[in-house]
Amino acid sequence: MTAPVPGRRVAIVAGVRTPFAKAGTSYKSLSAIDLGRLCVAELLQRTSLEGREVQAVVFGTVVPNVQAPNIAREVSLMPLLPKGVDAWSVSRACASASQAIADAADQIALGHLDCAIAGGAESLSNVPILHAPGFADALVQANKAKSIGQKLEAFSRVRPRDLVPVAPAIAEPTTGETMGQSAEKMAKLNGITRAEQDEFALRSHRLAAAGTRDGRLTAEMFPVYVPPKYSQVATSDNGIREETSLEQLAALKPVFDRRYGSVTAGNASPLTDGAAAVLLMSEEKARALGHQPIGWLRSYAAAALDPGEQLLQAPVLAAPLALRRAGLALADLDLIEMHEAFASQVLSNLRGFESQAWAERAGLTSPLGEVDRAKLNVMGGSIAVGHPFGATGARLLITLCNELGRRGGQFGMLTVCAAGGLGFAMVVERA
Repeated sequence: MTAPVPGRRVAIVAGVRTPFAKAGTSYKSLSAIDLGRLCVAELLQRTSLEGREVQAVVFGTVVPNVQAPNIAREVSLMPLLPKGVDAWSVSRACASASQAIADAADQIALGHLDCAIAGGAESLSNVPILHAPGFADALVQANKAKSIGQKLEAFSRVRPRDLVPVAPAIAEPTTGETMGQSAEKMAKLNGITRAEQDEFALRSHRLAAAGTRDGRLTAEMFPVYVPPKYSQVATSDNGIREETSLEQLAALKPVFDRRYGSVTAGNASPLTDGAAAVLLMSEEKARALGHQPIGWLRSYAAAALDPGEQLLQAPVLAAPLALRRAGLALADLDLIEMHEAFASQVLSNLRGFESQAWAERAGLTSPLGEVDRAKLNVMGGSIAVGHPFGATGARLLITLCNELGRRGGQFGMLTVCAAGGLGFAMVVERA
């Protein structure tokens, strides 16, 4: 067993998240910036940390507000933090929060920072709606016009088709395929049946419901009082369906391939609003301030493949590299948290870990191995709790560290698939 890459140890001091809510429900009046600020405020309160100790805020988001594209800076400009706190935003699709955490950790390991907050937020209730090119051009020309006549002339060229709004597409620019279509392709290529997918989805909901009932999941959240009246309070993830059954899941029709498909709304993660953040420090800083970390960041890795192949399979390439950098094998892990974009994607990733062909692509001589299902997503996953694109990576880390502590485990790994054929993996050690 080799040692991890040298450098200052990065402590994961604490983490917190909002309850996750399906888009268009509880948080429809809140922006991603609002959710991020609430999360950071709660993190500071829970850790009794003075704002002056925070040197940087690093945040991820996938669908940015075009009027405030640097979400990290907007989050940092809150009363609890000094205006001199550095801030930058990152985007690695669904692995954005993971990348934000990695960025902040790198700066701490290098000695450039001692204390940083990292995470992500997403409001899919408030995605920007764009104008069609014809209407956008008319607006630009009208803005330049120097007379009423010139303004009217600019708008006279607008046709009815130009008035149709354009919403952001969840499709690959290079292939035109949506994530759902890619998940269908992966199910077919890897021989994953509809029954397997529905069974995995049911498992996610039941484990998340159990974690909510016994307080393990809700311990990582805080109640969100929703403006403007503050009479509505979100206290738990509203996508968990404890009452669902295999029969109910089996009755749902495929969404992306209506004739031959197997991916449904029931075995896929829903569009979700939410935020999550973690507090990172150098080992020395954590000790000086009297904090007991919930974990140490031991390694991370990213990988990429052709989006036209198997879009969401890159975690199979990232995980072996993260484990190698950590000096660990799959058997050394006590827990694994895999982002559940789709049941077919998780099951494809698990098959990939067992595949000789994928092992060779990852530079291994033999497969990574079979994942013990008793160690996998032990409190459910994104299918049940939801998936705010920019926040999920931080949510996975918080859940992983907390559950390692409860179970007395030593090592854990999280993986995230992401648009563009990207994959991310991170290995942590219990403090």
